[in-house]
Amino acid sequence: MISTIIRVSNKKLAFIHMGGVIMISFFICLALLIGGYFVYGKVVENTFAPDDRETPAVRINDGVDYVVMPEWKLFLVQLLNIAGLGPIFGAMQGALWGPVVFLWITFGTIFAGGVHDYFSGMLSERNDGASISEVCGIYLGNVMKNVMRVFSVVLLVMVGTVFAVGPAGLIVTLFKNSGVTGIVTSAEFWLWIILLYYFFKIIKYIT
Repeated sequence: MISTIIRVSNKKLAFIHMGGVIMISFFICLALLIGGYFVYGKVVENTFAPDDRETPAVRINDGVDYVVMPEWKLFLVQLLNIAGLGPIFGAMQGALWGPVVFLWITFGTIFAGGVHDYFSGMLSERNDGASISEVCGIYLGNVMKNVMRVFSVVLLVMVGTVFAVGPAGLIVTLFKNSGVTGIVTSAEFWLWIILLYYFFKIIKYIT
């Protein structure tokens, strides 16, 4: 009886210790993200030296491909592009691999993700809103432009698949773990729901 109580107590202490480690690593990584935004973000900004020139949406406004959008729509589009499946997969990866996930997410965001998004956006803006493949063609030639076109299509298919299959699989798992049966436990059903949601979401933000 006493040994059982001791084992239970040790498990509780280990759980509390792990929770403390996770919270400490969380706050450290949060501080790094904030510091990276103000310090390394300033370095990146100075590298590109943004100015007050008009954006392609203002300068070439044709009402079709170049359209000035309200700030709230721009914010939502950027938020969706940046967040993606992060809130879902981030929690799953944390549960699988522990506090170390905070580190590669943090340093990946500071030195890779944030820099990539900013530079690609600024390169496009400086070249009349051209896509990444067209920008590659301008600076690296037609061969690399075609390579990037193929790569972009493959990457878009992969990202679109993950953005649909990921949430569908998670929803099905949650329903099955709750003991629910029926159509809501079908991955195909949720794939159609998610695809329809993406379609109407895109139409809503564009129009």
